[in-house]
Amino acid sequence: MGFIFSQPVAAAALPMALPTLTIRNLTVTTLELKLVERLDSHTHPNSHKPEPLAKTKALAPGSRRFHDADAPPTLSSTQEHDYDRPSSARREVTGVTIQPFTECRTRVYAPNPNHRHEQLRLTFEDTGTGHLYSAEIPASSRRSIVLKPHPKDSEQETKEFTAIYLAQHAYLALFSSANLSTWMSTLDRSLPLSALSIPGTHNSPTCHVALPSVRCQAVSVQEQLNNGVRFLDVRVSCPVYKPNPPPSCSPPNNTPTPPLPPPPELSLVHSAFPISLTGRNHHLSDLLTTLYTFLSTYPSETILLSLKREGIGRGTDHHLSQILHMHYINGGGRHKSKWYTSPRIPTLAQARGRIVLVRRYHLHPSIPASQGGIDGSVWPDNVADGTCGSGTIRIQDYYGVGSGAEVQRKLRFAQEGLQRAAAQAQGLVGAASRMPGEEQLPDGGVPQMPPLFINFLSASNFFNANCWPDRIAVKMNPSMIEYLCMSHGAPGKGPGKLDIGDSPTGIVVTDWVGHQGDWDLVRCIVGWNARLQLRQ
Repeated sequence: MGFIFSQPVAAAALPMALPTLTIRNLTVTTLELKLVERLDSHTHPNSHKPEPLAKTKALAPGSRRFHDADAPPTLSSTQEHDYDRPSSARREVTGVTIQPFTECRTRVYAPNPNHRHEQLRLTFEDTGTGHLYSAEIPASSRRSIVLKPHPKDSEQETKEFTAIYLAQHAYLALFSSANLSTWMSTLDRSLPLSALSIPGTHNSPTCHVALPSVRCQAVSVQEQLNNGVRFLDVRVSCPVYKPNPPPSCSPPNNTPTPPLPPPPELSLVHSAFPISLTGRNHHLSDLLTTLYTFLSTYPSETILLSLKREGIGRGTDHHLSQILHMHYINGGGRHKSKWYTSPRIPTLAQARGRIVLVRRYHLHPSIPASQGGIDGSVWPDNVADGTCGSGTIRIQDYYGVGSGAEVQRKLRFAQEGLQRAAAQAQGLVGAASRMPGEEQLPDGGVPQMPPLFINFLSASNFFNANCWPDRIAVKMNPSMIEYLCMSHGAPGKGPGKLDIGDSPTGIVVTDWVGHQGDWDLVRCIVGWNARLQLRQ
């Protein structure tokens, strides 16, 4: 835990009623808190409004090992101006070492919430390299900023970190801020997808102008992918499908073969409504082009695509399965290699560069289950904890929130879903190296992987404006950030009081992430994969 050496400060300046700062290191790096500087509110030049619950500030790296505890650290050229300005900052020299995935309650007073502009500048040292990293809390920006280091006196590569400060709790969580566009590239290829922490979005393409109860997302699918989202929830309206005549009904000899018709268009919908009230309809084919391009650019990644039939189209599940199988997945063979359609949960090695089909529809008898994707066709409705008929998916999808007061109930269900995912994955990480091959058990069977845990944070009530997707998200998302920073993976802190230490979150499906550039929730989910790197 370490011991803190602090320079005395006047009691009037730091009243004992102020809480002390707690720091949780959720990275794989041992960090030592070397210096704390208190920026006085009357000298701080950055004026900003009080911050919401969770804010993120990237840590600016130092360029050399810090020796003089009373002198300011040397920062990269992009940050030097912060230290050049006049300031009456008080410096509290500390010596707190925080091991990976541990929590330390310091004796450093948190910024005074009554002083609007007061900040703390914290300087950490990577004990393995001696590089310094600094952050000011609370941050003056709503956005999660990843700032790559550029040390002047060293050519050694430095790391990236993200700090999320929870002002209500005087709590600072430190994450590894891997590049969100390629975060899967840092993970062991033998890991099954059910062992990962995966951010997802609910009704992913619904970012357009639409009914308030229909729109669930702030930004496009392209922007979601670029910022780490890897599970997409998509609903399509299906027309009646009549496939081409079988060969026995082919035209006589010397009769020209008619050209194949274009693939039937599948409109993107949310329930009975189109995803946009203006302009043209949006189709699955356009969305798939976006996914193919992303995977070609970032072949280390995978995308889990959950497809469901909704809307007013008169086609059936059987029609949808035929259209997808014959025209989109296998059609012409052009993109067949981009799909993973086995019913088994893949490893990263099997899934990288591919779309993993999660099927929420029933298959036509002509399509073998071995090519039908992960089976979610028997999807339990409005449940706090349910299992699909196939047993490969376990779901928290309680969406029937009738009033704002019921959000806490939904939040508890989501937290319990996180704990189930974490508890079931215990021990899986250590055995990951045995997963890629179809290794047989003594009885001739195949090792059973845990299911995909899919945990929806979304909820909605069409008849209550306070329960439209954006109104639910503004309550759920900050609360989940707080939980992932403070309680997830901590023995005895979750609703089930389980000792689940280093476990993942499963797939966490969100609404309205990325609004005004705020990707804090996605960063928290992705950040929990760092625990897997300790085992590699």
